[in-house]
Amino acid sequence: MITTEQLKALNERVDALHKYLDIDNKTMQLEEEELKTQAPEFWQDQKRAEEQMKKVKGLKYWIVEYNAVKAAADEVQLSLDFYKEEAVSEAEVDAAYAKAIALVENLEMRNMLRREEDKLGAVIKIVAGAGGTEAQDWAQMLMRMYMRYCEKHGYKTTISNLLDGDEAGIKSITFQVDGDYAYGYLKSENGVHRLVRVSPYNAQGKRMTSFSSVFVAPLVDDTIEIEISNANLSWDTFRSSGAGGQNVNKVESGVRLHYTFKNPVTGEPDEIVIENTESRDQPKNKENALRLLKSQLYELELEKRRQETAKIEAGKKKIEWGSQIRSYVFDDRRVKDHRTDYQTSNVNAVMDGDIDEFIKTYLMEFGGQEN
Repeated sequence: MITTEQLKALNERVDALHKYLDIDNKTMQLEEEELKTQAPEFWQDQKRAEEQMKKVKGLKYWIVEYNAVKAAADEVQLSLDFYKEEAVSEAEVDAAYAKAIALVENLEMRNMLRREEDKLGAVIKIVAGAGGTEAQDWAQMLMRMYMRYCEKHGYKTTISNLLDGDEAGIKSITFQVDGDYAYGYLKSENGVHRLVRVSPYNAQGKRMTSFSSVFVAPLVDDTIEIEISNANLSWDTFRSSGAGGQNVNKVESGVRLHYTFKNPVTGEPDEIVIENTESRDQPKNKENALRLLKSQLYELELEKRRQETAKIEAGKKKIEWGSQIRSYVFDDRRVKDHRTDYQTSNVNAVMDGDIDEFIKTYLMEFGGQEN
């Protein structure tokens, strides 16, 4: 049975969200923005109309979500009153409280995603570390984990390039994740993921450690302008392998993009190489390769901005692009995030895409430092 203190704390969190989200101002803004959509000439400029509708949708989201939180908190108070009159049970009061807490926590977490890039889709690249077949199998397991996570959250995934392993697994994969705030949530997965298990590929049945790197960048859309110098851009084409068909090995539909530039993070000359074999249409593959290039360049600019504005206090854990962020120890049934110390024993659920608590814990601890 919940206590008076728990109810008070819940209402304080709801009041804080009302303040942080500036709900009163958003409500007035929404009325003004919706009035603009009622103008007779509104749809004459399609692009501007779509941008306006996106703005309306964004404001509505926060208002609707806050109202749901407020209604759930009021329901807890109502349930408590009914309980005193013996109209509802303790279990029903506790269930109402649990529902309200879940809604509050979800909205608090979304409130951490305030940067302009957070609302975008994502590009995920997984690269197997040294270790041959075992590492390549681990990379494929991570690919499946993220694919299942995206499926559960209604995100659309599209594989841009996949390099199979020598015997099993994959050497690398790049895939796009389309959906609202996909980058905001998945950016917490940036880094090195470590697997410890008794390897099925080791004849002696020894415990082995493998690593795979996960890189996450925002998937740029038409609202993001990234300049690309054509003078620094070159292309190769190659025959794309695939699942049969007369086109395979006859038409050079695969494209490889080379882009040389000055890295804004290091200040040194650098090169980005992107392969795209998504379709058998070479122009489409080129178009998508350019989009992936823009996404990587955008992420580098964001990284430069983060480095310039970061204020890392003495004694705090440093979170870096290439740092080891999480260990998956199968034999001990433990998955632990080294940045937040959050861990779970439900390894199977994690590998099946249930990584929400890892993401949530990261955002609640470090999300505010990014804004």
